[in-house]
Parts: sequence; structure tokens; C-alpha cells
Amino acid sequence: MSETPAALFRRLKGAKHFFLIAGPCVIEDEAGCLEIGRHMKKICARLDIPYVFKASFDKANRSSSQSYRGPGFDHGLEILSKIAQDLKLPVLSDIHTEQQALAAGKALDILQIPAFLCRQTDLLQAAASTKRIINIKKGQFLSPNDMRNVVDKMKQFGNQKLLLTERGSSFGYNNLVTDMRSIPIMQGFGCPVVFDATHSVQLPGGQGDKSGGQGEFAPVLARAAMAVGAEGLFVETHPDPTQSPSDGPNMIPLSEMNALLKRLSKIKAALK
Repeated sequence: MSETPAALFRRLKGAKHFFLIAGPCVIEDEAGCLEIGRHMKKICARLDIPYVFKASFDKANRSSSQSYRGPGFDHGLEILSKIAQDLKLPVLSDIHTEQQALAAGKALDILQIPAFLCRQTDLLQAAASTKRIINIKKGQFLSPNDMRNVVDKMKQFGNQKLLLTERGSSFGYNNLVTDMRSIPIMQGFGCPVVFDATHSVQLPGGQGDKSGGQGEFAPVLARAAMAVGAEGLFVETHPDPTQSPSDGPNMIPLSEMNALLKRLSKIKAALK
């Protein structure tokens, strides 16, 4: 953690075009995370995009108990700390319990509240107490206006370094739809809004014992979100999404990230 939470928050909010949260869905191994982080850092440096490395140490909400969840809390934090130290990058990961929040707050720059847990008051309070930046994903079951209550909770808990992430809303069975009105609505709560391009094209439980996805539409929605004015972009990426043990169908291949980010930067520049 080379920056204080306040300094990092100011840097993200002050991005020339937008900031990026990106990485693999789940930590597979240290070498793979370093490869992705190093590649993305170079792209973002050229495009003047503040970059936060993201990877999950535990995917606690997998459809099947047989699915790969990650290396676990302790080893996962070791790998994320290695990424932060070697690549000089801020790092983010999901937390699921109050105990994880307190321990992860000592190692991570940004704590992420999963969409399914965005209303869990005790978890929010524990996360807020770390004084880190908190990225809260809007639940698929909530309207954007419902996130005002979540923001109010965090303010009452004494933490206003908040990011809100739009990641689609449940639309019938095994499908999500994104209402771009969500972005300006949540911006009205005084928080930077991030658009999660890859989870918004997820098909939850769409493959029976795991989720499917329509990754070809992730760049389409990302362009729309930038045009609407989102301050940040969240993307899961992998050198070969077909080999990712989690969320491969909705990922953007690492080789396509440079062209996508260039295009998104041009869209944001045109708005000014």
C-alpha cells in the first residue's frame, strides 16, 4: 500500500477519463496473476488510466460445491500482497464475513462487497471500520434507488470512501439486464459509479451447475456505460477465458483489452 486510502480515492475520482478495476475472476496461481497484472499495468500506463488489480481469493457463491473456489483466504492474501509489492499496484478482492473484512483491511487497498451481500449490515460495518475504500456491488435484486440505504449505512459507520458498482439486474430466470439509468441515479448519492461489464453479461446458473455468459456483449455494454458517464470500469480478463475455472464465458480476453480501453477512452473524451 504505497498510497493512503484517501490519496488513492482522490486519484481514482480524478481520472482523466475513467479508472479500471480488472483481473482474473479467481486467483489460480501467482504466476498467472502477475502476468495479467503486468500486462494491464502497461496498457493503462500508456492510456493514462488509473488501474486497480482485482482477483478473488474465494468465490464463496459458486453454483456447485464441486466448483473451484480459489486458494483460500490466507494464501490468497499472500498472492495479492505479492502483486501489490512487485507491480506497485493497488489491489482489490471480495470479502464475505466480518472477520475477513478486518484481516483483509490490513492487506488490501479496496475491499469489495459482493452483490449478494450488499445489504448485510454487520459486514458493511466491519468493512467501513477498516477505513479502506469500499466497492459495493449493487445486488441483482435491488433497484438503483435502493442503494441509497446502503450508502447511508456506510456514512453512519464513518466511511465515505465508497464506490458503487452496477452489474445488472435479474430478468427472469438465468438472465440479467442492465438499465443504464442506474449509473446517474447512483451518482446522485455522491459516490463514483463503476460499471461491471463482464458480470452484467453473466447468465447466472445458465449451465446448470455453473453460470454461463455472453462475453461478446461485454464491450458493447462497456461502451454504453462510458457514454452515460460511469467513472470506473470493472472487467474480468484472462489470457484464455475458455480455461478459466470461473466465469470464463463472460470474460474479455486479455489480448482484446488494449483495443477496448482505447475505444472507451475516446468515448469519454468526446463527452468533455
